[in-house]
Amino acid sequence: QAQLVESGGGLVQAGGSLRLSCASSVSISRFDSMAWYRQVPGKQRELVAGITRRDTTRFNDSLKGRFTISRDDAKNTLYLQMNSLTAEDTGVYFCKAIDNFASATWGQGTQVTVSS
Repeated sequence: QAQLVESGGGLVQAGGSLRLSCASSVSISRFDSMAWYRQVPGKQRELVAGITRRDTTRFNDSLKGRFTISRDDAKNTLYLQMNSLTAEDTGVYFCKAIDNFASATWGQGTQVTVSS
């Protein structure tokens, strides 16, 4: 069973940047796709960005090009670069991996707080 551990969250001022990391305990090349989700209290968890093993990416339309998702197979790590952060980006960010059998693994989440 793979384990995913997110890091890189924290407190940042509006307009700032953060890079989140998601480290996998197994080779990420075994995953069909990986993604970042975020959740704020009282709202459903929403997709932020996803990437397939062939590096096809997709993004939440509301992000307007501010976020970039990437993967480093050599380090077994998924990244989310977040720029021009606003208070609306505050939430808990989760990493998710889908294997070839459509089984999902989630990380424990990392808190991002953007002060306005």
